[in-house]
Amino acid sequence: MASGFDRGGVFVDAFAYSLGTCRTAVEESESAGRLISSSADLRYAGFEWHHRSADGTDSYDLARAAVTQIRDRGELGGVDAIVYANCLPLNANIGAAADWERTRDVKYLMDFPASRLQSDFGLDEAIVIGLGQQACTSMLGSVRLAAALLGAEPEWDRVLCVSADRFPAGACYEQAYNLISDGAAACVVGRAARGFRYIGTHQITNGGLATADDDETVGTFFGYTSRLVTEALGRAGLEAADLDWVVTQNTNERAWRILSRVLGIEPERVWAPSIGEVGHVISADNIINLSALIDSGKISPGEKVALVMAGFGLNWQCLILEAL
Repeated sequence: MASGFDRGGVFVDAFAYSLGTCRTAVEESESAGRLISSSADLRYAGFEWHHRSADGTDSYDLARAAVTQIRDRGELGGVDAIVYANCLPLNANIGAAADWERTRDVKYLMDFPASRLQSDFGLDEAIVIGLGQQACTSMLGSVRLAAALLGAEPEWDRVLCVSADRFPAGACYEQAYNLISDGAAACVVGRAARGFRYIGTHQITNGGLATADDDETVGTFFGYTSRLVTEALGRAGLEAADLDWVVTQNTNERAWRILSRVLGIEPERVWAPSIGEVGHVISADNIINLSALIDSGKISPGEKVALVMAGFGLNWQCLILEAL
């Protein structure tokens, strides 16, 4: 295995997610003017339902709901750090815009959700770190950062990773031909051997494509995702044949049928069963689909899983895990 890539003493577990409470059929959102494509086209791509946040709720409500699940299962405990990731920069502040406009005091632009989370869950010893500008790959980026922090801080044992995003009122719930849901995901990265062993991760960023339109974004998907997975495997000393599962984001179902052939991965090993029910949950898709894989009972100890995500920026990330 390549030097600097092995994190054999780091593990990922305690997966949880939450969704906006307004479950909406794709046809209803088309009628309400929330889409760019037709509902028929989105259904052809595999999308059927999506979940929007109710009025008066924000992205922090989603984050809190996901972490509450971890706590209620008895899997939260103490943590040394919280890595709190957002795709949309506006979700990195939960202060009231009206207070900023009324007072012109910038403290209302720095009401950080990570600090609220630390306080609400009594994680008094945890430091907080905000992660942004990685778009839909933010959840995978938070796991990579957590693993790096454990490597740099030998006295630390556990890092809570959270990603939460809610589209603002009036937004179109479609991006690059994907039906969007509001949602959050969370997991714990630690030294205790639970869940999955962290093998490594890889990221590609092409800032020159930051303002790419939807068609240009789709046009990059196959080439960059293929390169991402190939390079991630190479860094880990693995080949496509070593992967037992590829857990993807919820994008057009037919896209991964093509990619699996390009990568030499059997289509049956590509796992994204939640696309019809939840759509593309911004940064949470990999956690939702990995949770479904665990619940299915199909995954066995020793099997290797690649979690793959593409996002604006443009960013691509791949996380490789091994089931315990």
